[in-house]
Amino acid sequence: MRKTMMAFALAAASAGAAQAADFPLAGTWTLTAADRITPTGAREHDYGAAPKGRLIIDGVGRYSLQIFKGERTGFASGDKKRGAPEEYADAVLGSSTHYGTIAIDEGAHQLLFKIDGASFKNWEGTTQKRGYELKGDMLSYRVPTAPDGNTPISEWKRER
Repeated sequence: MRKTMMAFALAAASAGAAQAADFPLAGTWTLTAADRITPTGAREHDYGAAPKGRLIIDGVGRYSLQIFKGERTGFASGDKKRGAPEEYADAVLGSSTHYGTIAIDEGAHQLLFKIDGASFKNWEGTTQKRGYELKGDMLSYRVPTAPDGNTPISEWKRER
């Protein structure tokens, strides 16, 4: 019985490892840049000079993504339920988080983020297309141009 349980555990572990290798973007990615391209073509920081972020993608394309402005301020009260309006604004505008599933449209060379949950409620239930570039362990993608004319760009490095 013990050998059977051990064999089952090993089979399940190896199946999980094989599954993790199925999706080409599977892995843990660390944010290296969260910038924007302005209408004039200039590149500027969108989440400060030292943004923080993590993108985790499993073997079947489920993902979780977080981007934070490194320089955002804390709450003076130490209690997020008792923040000042400026503290709430900085917390919201200094972060972008969402999760769902991701697919690759190789023909259009786009990532398709099907967003199940997001810090920006309006994104929930949407599918967002983002042109991307993958070079080795570096992934970059552009979010569609915003109404203000800026085009956000995120760059990630795969952890090994």
